Amino acid sequence: MPTAIELAEQFQASLVGEASIAFRGLAPLEQAQADQISFLSNPLYRQQANNSAAGALIVSKTDLDFLQASPGIHSAKRVYFLAQNPYAMFARMAQHFARISAPIYAPGVHPSAVIDPTAIIPSSCHIGPFVQIGPDVKLGERVCILAGSSISRACAIGADTVIYPHVSIYYGSMIGERCTIHSGVVIGADGFGFAPDFSATGGEWVKIPQTGSVTIGNDVEIGASTTIDRGAMNNTVIGSGTKIDNQVQIAHNVVIGNCCVVAGCAAISGSTKIGNFCIIGGAANFAGHLTIADRTTISGNTSIIRSITEPGQHYTGVYPSMLHSVWEKNAAILRGLDKIRQRLRLLEKDSNTKS
Repeated sequence: MPTAIELAEQFQASLVGEASIAFRGLAPLEQAQADQISFLSNPLYRQQANNSAAGALIVSKTDLDFLQASPGIHSAKRVYFLAQNPYAMFARMAQHFARISAPIYAPGVHPSAVIDPTAIIPSSCHIGPFVQIGPDVKLGERVCILAGSSISRACAIGADTVIYPHVSIYYGSMIGERCTIHSGVVIGADGFGFAPDFSATGGEWVKIPQTGSVTIGNDVEIGASTTIDRGAMNNTVIGSGTKIDNQVQIAHNVVIGNCCVVAGCAAISGSTKIGNFCIIGGAANFAGHLTIADRTTISGNTSIIRSITEPGQHYTGVYPSMLHSVWEKNAAILRGLDKIRQRLRLLEKDSNTKS
């Protein structure tokens, strides 16, 4: 188990307390024990932190001053890691402990895997049972592809990327280094493109060939059952450092910038361009062909139908929940707003006439 001083040096934190104490992992404030680390990033939880049995806390200087001014029953032997951003340092330490306890996938190819002879597979890769790898695929060092996944022809996957079971990656997709792709993800399926050709006597929807691809940067995580469609002619692009939750739909020719986060069940229509460092809440949805400025935040369940050009804005378009009987009254008022507006205009006109 790593000691306090080893962790402090690794994560560039200032250490307050006994340097030789070892820790086995992290835990929430209310559950942490003497050999575990927790964190405090919200002043509302200061009292809970004071009462916590955690052997170490990741805190800011302001929170440390408060805790030391009113020590709890477990404070005497506690270690503190000082950080500018305690939440981010907690996440990095959690990654460290997760790597220690994570399953180790030994290099090698399972006998049931089917690999085209033209594929380039370094000896450091792990290829699991019933994996299919097509012609001209190129894998980087230490790529791990788990059971039942399919990598179609001419795909490239960067070093240290992990692909969990039953992922489908269509032809020509490009995936960067250190990515994590969870089960059920589909990358590079056809975008939803059809041209209408109808007359009075009938017609059809004419399929537009989706001849683009998907390009995914480094350090991207894609949640379970998410779909990322290939472009119609240009590529669909996911920028480096972006994190995508479960069951997200990303349509053809979408471009998402670097270090964005997209929460579950969001849907982004075709050819929408999202800037860098954007935050998209769960079940948010976007009309097609929009441009969203850098550092935009979209609240959950919000529908975006126009481009957003000013960076750093926060948009919300959903009413909080309420009693159904109250909602019915409000809905009735909303339905009558146009009539109310017309009456106000008539009153204003009458008033102007009389004056």
